[in-house]
This record gives sequence, C-alpha cells and structure tokens, in this order.
Amino acid sequence: MKRLLTATICILAFLQLSVRAQDFVYTPVNPAFGGNPYNYSWLISQAEAQNTFEEPEEEVEEDDPLASFQEDLNKQVLNEITRELYQNQFGEEGLTEGFYQFGSYEIDVSPVSEGMQIRIIDIYTGSQTTVIVPYY
Repeated sequence: MKRLLTATICILAFLQLSVRAQDFVYTPVNPAFGGNPYNYSWLISQAEAQNTFEEPEEEVEEDDPLASFQEDLNKQVLNEITRELYQNQFGEEGLTEGFYQFGSYEIDVSPVSEGMQIRIIDIYTGSQTTVIVPYY
C-alpha cells in the first residue's frame, strides 16, 4: 500500500512538472485582417477558381458615322427645344422667385441664405428634389 501511494505521488509530481501551457494566439489568414501578406496571391487564386460568375460579353459596335451624326443631331435639337421652353417660361432674366409648373412637375424657386433654393416636386409620385444654387 505504501508503495502504491509513493508511486502515485511520484507519477503525479512527474506529470505536474511536464505539463506546461502556452498562450493561444490567433493569426488571421487574410492579409486584409492582419494576416501574412504572402497569403494574398493564394487567396485570390482560390477565389478566382471558385468564381462561377461570367460577365456578359459586350457587343462591340463599329463606329458608324451616320449613326453618330444622327445622335448628335438629336441632341442638338433637344437642346434647342429645351432652351426655347426655358426662355418662354422664365424670360430673359432667367430663373426668378416664384412657382412654376411643367407637365407633371411643380417647381418652387425661393431665396435662402445660401442662394436660390429650387424645389422640384413630381405631382404623380410625390417625390421631390431640392437644389440650392449658391450666390456668386
């Protein structure tokens, strides 16, 4: 019995001396989160290998001078119509304080401390946009 007790004490003492612990340190793999920067190329190659998304191929249009001319002409005509409508609505002096209506839009122009406030309201949807044009 004494031998068993002595052997048990010796074994426990020996195990206690050999048991050691160390701190657990987590090191992330991704270099964006503090990991080893040499992991970057491996991570990107793995991501590209797993990527199954294919971008749609863009149709390459040949430069057609006639189509380009037609597009430029349309832009100029629309620009001239817009300029004419603006001139008819606001006159020579341009945008002045007041309330205006264009089709489904109501435009409220009022002075504020920073400049002119232009509030554009869509009558059908109720959405509105406010733009402040600063004084110069």
